[in-house]
Amino acid sequence: MTLTPEQQAEIAEARATARPTLRAVSEGMERRLYTAHQVLDHGLVRVIDYMGDDAAITQAARVSYGRGTKAVQNDEGLIRYLMRHWHSTPFEMCEVKFHVKLPVFVARQWIRHRTANVNEYS
Repeated sequence: MTLTPEQQAEIAEARATARPTLRAVSEGMERRLYTAHQVLDHGLVRVIDYMGDDAAITQAARVSYGRGTKAVQNDEGLIRYLMRHWHSTPFEMCEVKFHVKLPVFVARQWIRHRTANVNEYS
């Protein structure tokens, strides 16, 4: 499945438009924002918006200990610890909004087993 020229122009325009913000910015997500990634021959996935970053996760994990335990060099280790021990609640401080184009039979299975909000175009 290829993108139409109109869709490609829309993506290029969205990526070219700078939007100043006061919120946390993730450089990795900014590089992927609006870029369509083809999935096999029947779909695509692209990031439309996101909220939160590594600091949001570590802040949520440390909320019961106060500022005294904060050490910047330990943030990566803390995130790895949380992932390794299945402490998923701090990761809920971040959200990603995707545009996903997929065959109907795949969408039905995804919706059946989802843990996310879905808005569908008919």
